[in-house]
Amino acid sequence: MKMTEKEWQVELGQHLRNLRLRQNLDQREVAKRAPMALNAVKNLESGKGATVESLIKALRVLGREDWLDTLAPRVSISPLQMLKSSAPRQRVSSIRARSHV
Repeated sequence: MKMTEKEWQVELGQHLRNLRLRQNLDQREVAKRAPMALNAVKNLESGKGATVESLIKALRVLGREDWLDTLAPRVSISPLQMLKSSAPRQRVSSIRARSHV
C-alpha cells in the first residue's frame, strides 16, 4: 500500500525525532544549531510540513545528510557521455537510401 503525502511527513518526522533523541538533543538545541525557528523543528517532527530548507538544516545538525543522497543520488555519468559511449549510430539518410534500393 502506498503512503499518502501526510503519512510520509509523519513517518519522516518520527525518524527525525528518534535521531534527535538518540543524540540527547532537545528541539531548541536543534533549532539553535541549524539555525532555524523552533516551530520549524516542531513542524518537521510532528509531520505538519516544513520547507526543504528546514529539512536539510535539521539533517545536517543530526549528521544525516547522507539521507539526501538517497533521495537525489548523484549521477556519475552525464546523459551526453552515455550517448557518446553507446554503439555507433547510422545516419538516417543512409538507412533510407538502402531501403529504397
